[in-house]
Amino acid sequence: MRTKINFRAHGILSALPKRSFPYVLRLLFPLRIALRSQGVYLGVLALQRKALQPIGGYCPISRIFAFHNGLVGSIPLSRGEPSNESTTTMLKFDIHKTCTKTAARAGRIETDHGEILTPIFMPVGTVGSVKAVHMPELSDDIHAQIILGNTYHLYLRPGLDTLYKAGGLHKFNSWSGSILTDSGGYQVFSLAHRRKITEEGVTFRSHIDGSKHLFTPERVMDIERIIGADIIMAFDECCPGDADFHYAKKSLALTEDWLRRCVKRVNETDPHYGYHQSLFPIVQGCVYPELRTRAAEFVASLGAEGNAIGGLAVGEPTEKMYEMVELTNSILPKDKPRYLMGVGTPINLLENIARGVDMFDCIMPTRNGRNGQLFTSYGTINIRNAKWAQEFSPIDPEGTSFVDKQYSLAYLHHLIRADEILGLQIASIHNLAFYLRLVREAREHILAGDFSEWKDKMVRQLNNRL
Repeated sequence: MRTKINFRAHGILSALPKRSFPYVLRLLFPLRIALRSQGVYLGVLALQRKALQPIGGYCPISRIFAFHNGLVGSIPLSRGEPSNESTTTMLKFDIHKTCTKTAARAGRIETDHGEILTPIFMPVGTVGSVKAVHMPELSDDIHAQIILGNTYHLYLRPGLDTLYKAGGLHKFNSWSGSILTDSGGYQVFSLAHRRKITEEGVTFRSHIDGSKHLFTPERVMDIERIIGADIIMAFDECCPGDADFHYAKKSLALTEDWLRRCVKRVNETDPHYGYHQSLFPIVQGCVYPELRTRAAEFVASLGAEGNAIGGLAVGEPTEKMYEMVELTNSILPKDKPRYLMGVGTPINLLENIARGVDMFDCIMPTRNGRNGQLFTSYGTINIRNAKWAQEFSPIDPEGTSFVDKQYSLAYLHHLIRADEILGLQIASIHNLAFYLRLVREAREHILAGDFSEWKDKMVRQLNNRL
């Protein structure tokens, strides 16, 4: 039956004059969406593709049709027009190997936007861009596989209307890989003098213009739907690292209530752009084992596609962070990816990989790079120091980015001291490439079976100040 429909449609459209195509298409698009709800979407999609072969080619990326020059502009659809057509698949996670001496594991995450080999570091693109870095540099030179966006900042600007009309953040910033969005909880709660927390949510004033806004768990889930990331984070309260037990316990109760509401809202709604979005709950509990245990057990009971550890690297001692990560990961499901939020230094990455973390993000490589700090396999460089003024060797002979061999330390020293924008770009690209190289090497050593020995050697080297 489907073959006959396709053949007849192809024959009918082939016989039509070109001036009729736009009007036929206006019927086909709503028909395709309507029939999808009756379970025959794929048949209509095949019909549409075959029927339109005489006049152009179908573009699966943007889900629109490319027509002969004479028809361009005749169709009332734009490249970024949102679509509710869905061929989504659940996030997949496979563990390829686990270290026998530590909890480190090498794995693979798959979203509708591609493959992510773990452990992985995710460059932070707070407002839709990784500062001072082009998207082709991120994908082709730095070899990033997933980047971050921030709900709070993207909500304020460019705003939801712009993002929705663009077709989501992927189309807006031209990033074809996977994206994760933070819920904005950390940013909202850092505005201590500008926000008020209630059981309903958080009322806050914009840091841009002072305008008043309300974030509830439901509202944040709706915002993250519109932004369109592959992985969306639950709305939580990020408890300060030095909070007392009473405050941390009260904060955790609020986070858990909000998490239930986030899960409910996501289950009630559909993605806007035709691909799956995975909600990751966040384990809070400050530095208190009792609260971390309770939080991890609750999060584990939800059966989410992945889980996150939040509220660390916010002022607590480093050893306490490692203790909480180890405790939390002993409870979270082993067959789901684990994401440690906002961490950290290269040494933090290696130590937490050894404790079973799969995913990391941090602004450190770009922010510190813009301030003249370079990370290398043999230690940290403060490129502002006078000792580098006439050091004409490459930035990093072992580096994988083009900037590492293209430019000298002396040249970068000059650019940073002169406040030249190019210096910020070079330092940011170098640091990001180093972070991605570090996690790739960690993965290689996990697979090779010598991760523990390699990690100990690297930690000693990374501690150096060059």
